Amino acid sequence: MEKDIIYELCKQYTDLTDDEIGSIRIMSTVLQSLANLEDADAFIDCPLDNGDSVVVAEAKPSGVPSSYKNSVVGMMAKKENEPAVARTARLGVPTKHMKALTQENTYVIQSVEPIKNGERLIGTLIREKRMEEQYTIGERLQLSEQSYKTIANVLTHMGNENSWLAECIEEALIMVNQEGTVTFRNSIAKDLYHNLGYIEDVLGQSYENICLIKSDQGKGKPVNGNQKNIFTEITVGKYTLSISNIYLGRNEVEFAVIIRDMTWMRKQEKELILKSVAIKEMHHRIKNNLQTIASLLRLQIRRTENDETKNVLKETMDRILSISVTHQLLSQSGIDYVKIGDVILNIKNNVTRYFYQPQYNIEILLEGDDFEVESEIATSVALVINELLQNSLKYAFTKRDNGIVRINVTEGSLYSRIKVSDNGHGFNVENIKQEGLGLKIVQSLVEDKLHGNLKIKSGKHGTTATFDFLNKTIDIVSVT
Repeated sequence: MEKDIIYELCKQYTDLTDDEIGSIRIMSTVLQSLANLEDADAFIDCPLDNGDSVVVAEAKPSGVPSSYKNSVVGMMAKKENEPAVARTARLGVPTKHMKALTQENTYVIQSVEPIKNGERLIGTLIREKRMEEQYTIGERLQLSEQSYKTIANVLTHMGNENSWLAECIEEALIMVNQEGTVTFRNSIAKDLYHNLGYIEDVLGQSYENICLIKSDQGKGKPVNGNQKNIFTEITVGKYTLSISNIYLGRNEVEFAVIIRDMTWMRKQEKELILKSVAIKEMHHRIKNNLQTIASLLRLQIRRTENDETKNVLKETMDRILSISVTHQLLSQSGIDYVKIGDVILNIKNNVTRYFYQPQYNIEILLEGDDFEVESEIATSVALVINELLQNSLKYAFTKRDNGIVRINVTEGSLYSRIKVSDNGHGFNVENIKQEGLGLKIVQSLVEDKLHGNLKIKSGKHGTTATFDFLNKTIDIVSVT
């Protein structure tokens, strides 16, 4: 089965000869042994003309966890995501220990060896090891997000100002004994109270004099014998503070107070709300402007007698409306993400109205996944879907008044895929590639804007156009 998959993929995506494919097959037989020996995921990729590669074989190590949940055989290794593979494929030399972004949107370390037939590079052998997350003592701990028991257990081990753990947390920490006296505070608590206007150090003071929330715990006496942990958020002057009183019930520490400065976070939230309103208004105006342009084109179409000019104006108007769809959705959400299903549904409705005739019974079905994408991606996807739908409705069902067009969406971790297929009579793909402006627009959008690949197959049973696109723009170089 593996040999059949390798042969199929090489024939579909590459120009490798049967002998060269045979060499790839032979190499694949030792892939599992290599994965086990190296405790790494192992792959064989074959290069494409555009600098990307296709994964034709894989093996997961048996002794350690793999970086992959699913198979990636048949998926694309993009040159911008896997620079080690692209470098070896381009130069024909080994590449060691470079970062890469997998098809499942995780980071790994790659080492790549060229697979050659004479001087010709026919594939790359790849070993990938997981990039483990590293933590340093200098990173602060957010104790307020832990369970009460865990917090209490940790706090009882913080006995003095020199405790490294007390200085690593990002909250102000105060400890109060049974008499209600502050017996400990970390440096963040000292600075916080100074910023609030307290002249003297809180250490040694009665907690009743410095408490920021009303609580009988401030006097060191429980309420009716019950001790409760208190969590609240208050505003003190220009500061917004999240305060947690954690009951410990020890002789030396009756309770602890954790104070987190939320001022910046709440300020950012308010600014985001204001920006959201401004963004919604901006997209609303853009949508209105685009629809105004479309209306002007519609008027021009009515005044034009030349059929060819009418068709060009109609296509231009439809493309403008496709772009306005994304802005319409963004004007409703106020954020920079839209549902891909909403975008495609609006495009479908626009195109259907454009081609509507009483006797024209063409069904357009939307199938598959629905998920959020960035606005820039959504706009490009909208234009691509618009062109592909128009091509199907224009050419697939000539001399017919019925048919089916399916739009299938598949969400991926890093790349997603959309397939537009019809059951029309097909066409010569090469002729359309040379002559069709619409298809040139699609090709350019998929490659330049969506960083994906476009595949078109057509025959007597219909046409299928498939393209994949990057879910979001990721810069590997910026990752440390």
